[in-house]
Amino acid sequence: MSLFFALATYVQINDPDAGVWMVGYGVPAVLCACVGFTPHVTETLPWRRVADLHVLISSAVVAMLGWRLFRERITEILQQEEGREVSGLMLTAVWLLLCRHSGRAPVGMLRVSTAVSITVFPFVAWLYYYIHTELRSNWPSHCQTAI
Repeated sequence: MSLFFALATYVQINDPDAGVWMVGYGVPAVLCACVGFTPHVTETLPWRRVADLHVLISSAVVAMLGWRLFRERITEILQQEEGREVSGLMLTAVWLLLCRHSGRAPVGMLRVSTAVSITVFPFVAWLYYYIHTELRSNWPSHCQTAI
């Protein structure tokens, strides 16, 4: 997931509000890389505080953007920039919550299955939208030219 979040950080380079979204994906990329190198880092106070703060801010932004999508009765979520932003932030929050106690207890089959599913899904979705250009034909130009 560190690789995916790093890639998501990179593609924000041409976004009008790139700084915000680069931090939004860059922080989880670094946190996940730390977990990859030292799995028990999730039990340290600095890692947990940064992860908790990111999850809190992401949850607040997801709630605000989600309310806007609900209020405007948007049905094709991924065709709207806000819907893609909500999806990305939810992915970062869920992943960081999954990592939160990974160094404490033995990893069970449910946790491994969930982690594999969450890891594979964004790559498959990205590939699907990359292959089917007609799905992203209504997207703004900065969303179509990143990769």
